[in-house]
Amino acid sequence: MSGPNTDYDPVEVSTLNPDEVEAARDAALAAIDAAADLAALKQVRIDHAGDRSPLALANREIGALPPAARKDAGRRVGQARGAVNQALAARTAVLEAEHEERMLAEETVDVTMPTDRLPVGARHPLTTGAELIADIFVAMGWEIAEGPVIEAEWLNFDALNLGPDHPARTMQDTFWTDPPENGVVLRTHTSPVQARTMLSRTPPIYVVCPGRVFRTDPFDATHSPMFHQVEGLAIDEGLTLAHLKGTLDHFATAMFGEGIVTRFRPSYFPFTEPSAEVDLVCFVCRGVDSETCRTCRGEGWIEWGGCGVVNPRVLRACGVDSERYSGFAFGMGIDRTLMFRHGIEDLRDLFEGDLRFTTAFGSDL
Repeated sequence: MSGPNTDYDPVEVSTLNPDEVEAARDAALAAIDAAADLAALKQVRIDHAGDRSPLALANREIGALPPAARKDAGRRVGQARGAVNQALAARTAVLEAEHEERMLAEETVDVTMPTDRLPVGARHPLTTGAELIADIFVAMGWEIAEGPVIEAEWLNFDALNLGPDHPARTMQDTFWTDPPENGVVLRTHTSPVQARTMLSRTPPIYVVCPGRVFRTDPFDATHSPMFHQVEGLAIDEGLTLAHLKGTLDHFATAMFGEGIVTRFRPSYFPFTEPSAEVDLVCFVCRGVDSETCRTCRGEGWIEWGGCGVVNPRVLRACGVDSERYSGFAFGMGIDRTLMFRHGIEDLRDLFEGDLRFTTAFGSDL
């Protein structure tokens, strides 16, 4: 059995050759000094201080040397690796400091400047639309009247000549509060505000009443169980259908532009007599070449709302002298008016709370 190789010369191991160790150290120090940023220095660390670097491989060879040669070889390799690690630490500190300074310079935020991180808000088109309508009538000398959305049955029906057997009173049309025998409903129109006004004021009366109303309708592209109406009421001496026609013509022109006129079609409402449906001349084709118009579908006219002369029974029920005074009333859907005005195809867009829809209208209509 042979003994240990005491004559083994470590110079014969190339990785442990003093010149090779010194060259590996110098190459590592030069690469560290040349690293321009932290990413480059990370690659240098892998190449010159990682598990497959020349100095790491040389360190592995030390165990293969005879005991007499290990001490000297280990000292040389250890000093070289220590120098590399020190250089890496120093260069890392320098590059991190430069990186932080660069970030501070490039990402400086002036905290005194107004912030633009919050999106620009917008008022809901139903709000601005109702205010626009109110402004139109206030400019004509009218007043704005308001009332509760939870209303007494008498004001919602009886005072307006809708008798106990009228179909609008049924659960199919009306939301009744519990218990139903208390006679309290979610108002089905804003006409109760007209009744409240006549009960609390003496003529002449010129009021317009915008607000929410409720009916048991489906929720689809053209219907909603909650929607918005605007109703007008004028009570004075000598008022006729001609005054109503002129008022609605002015209203239509203010909402849809010059050249928009109205027409009346005979109809029936319990609270007006005579009564009429109001149509607008199509605001797209203006009644010209209507056969190709998708908005009015060849009619040249668009249904807008209802109107008529206030029924004397309604005047008497609300304490107004029907022999001395006459009046007219009208009602239109604000939602439908906005759909006509802005080409909104789906009524649900007004109620679903999508900010993209609201923002498109900005602050004004």
